[in-house]
Amino acid sequence: MNKTATILILIFLALTACRRNESCSCPPAVADTTIVEEVKEDEAILYNNENTDNQIVESEYGFVNLTDVVPDAILEMRYFGTYNFVGCRIDGYEEPVALLTRKAAEALLEVSDEVGAMGYRLLIYDAYRPKRAVRHIVRWAGDRADTLMEPYFYPDTDKSRLFELGYLSSRSRHSRGSTVDLTLFDMATGKELDMGGAFDWFGVESHPSYRAGLTEEQYANRMILRKAMMRHGFKPCGTEWWHFTLIDEPYPNRGFDFPVRKIEK
Repeated sequence: MNKTATILILIFLALTACRRNESCSCPPAVADTTIVEEVKEDEAILYNNENTDNQIVESEYGFVNLTDVVPDAILEMRYFGTYNFVGCRIDGYEEPVALLTRKAAEALLEVSDEVGAMGYRLLIYDAYRPKRAVRHIVRWAGDRADTLMEPYFYPDTDKSRLFELGYLSSRSRHSRGSTVDLTLFDMATGKELDMGGAFDWFGVESHPSYRAGLTEEQYANRMILRKAMMRHGFKPCGTEWWHFTLIDEPYPNRGFDFPVRKIEK
């Protein structure tokens, strides 16, 4: 019997054993882009228990309701709703609230005060993002047949290249609690400031350095947001004009997985 035949027989016997033995479980197929970040053993209860008391999150980890610190912020939490690139509510978003570490929220208050003097308010699209939400997004990205929201968010970009091009990541800075997606709301017009592109648009038009298709006003508006955020300690992202991370973040190497819901005092 040759080597190939022997291997085929062994595979057949293993599959037969799985069918006969209820305790044998074969792992499901996983998209090749999936990288599952292991949870440290001492953090397993907090990370994996959906019933985690969010008061623990506030007292032990320093997270806050963003609007408790920045009361003028407007919330438009896209991943709680269905108008996002996935087309449904993302796992872990239980309430339409924004959570951040207190340190990031207080820095954002300084930004709010600065742009408020110019007639603007901060409009928040996303803040802290649980790991389970990131895993949901990774699963969606691995389903090449799901193109429901392609016309609205990535009509000119191949879905299979979203990771490669830097628009998606299997590990998100948002899970560390000090990253925020936002824009400016013009109080005079009652509308978002024209940034020349939409939130979560997967294309070069979202790059902060993009200028070819923007008017001078649109580019200037992006710079108002960018410079205000940088002046108060936030680092911009190279592919998304709306994405900023606090440079001196309290958890640079740690992600969380508690659900997004209001922290009760």
